[in-house]
Amino acid sequence: MPHHRLEAGPKTVHWGYFDAALPPVLTVQSGERVTISTVSGPADVMPPPPLVVPEALKAVQREVPNRLPGHMCTGPVAVRGAKAGQVLEVRIEAIELHYDWGYTFAAPLKGALPEEVSERHLIHIPLDRERMTGRLPWGLELPLKPFFGVMAVAPPPGWGMVSTLPPRRNGGNLDNKELVAGTTLYLPIHVDGAHFSVGDGHGVQGDGEVCVTAIETGLVGTFTLIVRDDMKLGWPQAETPDSVITMAFDPDLDDCARTALRLMIDLIVERTGLSRAEAYMLCSLAADLRITQLVNGNNGVHCVLSKSCLVGRL
Repeated sequence: MPHHRLEAGPKTVHWGYFDAALPPVLTVQSGERVTISTVSGPADVMPPPPLVVPEALKAVQREVPNRLPGHMCTGPVAVRGAKAGQVLEVRIEAIELHYDWGYTFAAPLKGALPEEVSERHLIHIPLDRERMTGRLPWGLELPLKPFFGVMAVAPPPGWGMVSTLPPRRNGGNLDNKELVAGTTLYLPIHVDGAHFSVGDGHGVQGDGEVCVTAIETGLVGTFTLIVRDDMKLGWPQAETPDSVITMAFDPDLDDCARTALRLMIDLIVERTGLSRAEAYMLCSLAADLRITQLVNGNNGVHCVLSKSCLVGRL
């Protein structure tokens, strides 16, 4: 299979929005691999020397209009043969650092505790590519576990242009730290071609992303994009080597949890043939409800179940 490369730059990045009318910048066949570089960060968070700001990021800041509050995303990538109503399987093959730094900030009226700080605090975090660590200003070194905060297909055409900030049924700002290299994301397709975009690189993040930011940085990801006509999904789902994950997004955290749980019950019933009552009881014994994030308008909850539990009657 061919292996494509898509570099972030003024002609390949859209800033702040998704739109079904946005034309693809690359088209691939189902099953092909594509390596995509991403950039992140407006001009007011750039670091001082000796940390290096990539030329591609400078060019995007200079030339790409920020249409809505949101993220810099590389894409979209169209997949030939993808039809609305199908599912795009996104195999996350590899994730590498694109910058030697990241940033984190806390600010008034933002995050899970909007009254916690009275002024903006911005820190720059050098990233060690060899040791895969980020060094905080007070000396603590955090192990990096990079993932993309934003992975999405185009939204339904009727939505028009929408901000990348709230996660929705087309994916987007999932901020799910489980989606590291070696995992797979499934996205319901809303337009022919699927139109996959990616951005919002995170060096590491805790569940909740409570102050609005992870270690925000640029990443390079390698993905295999596969059209699945044997699946039907209403919400994004994922798999790690060991677990299955359902996800839901809503301003009400309780509604998120209920939806993610019902989606896991659906998954168990489909894969094992257990009754809904049996699947519900299994979730109480073995599934974990985790807060994905609390800070993006639509909150997120994901439900995690070990694949070893997906066993029908013996």
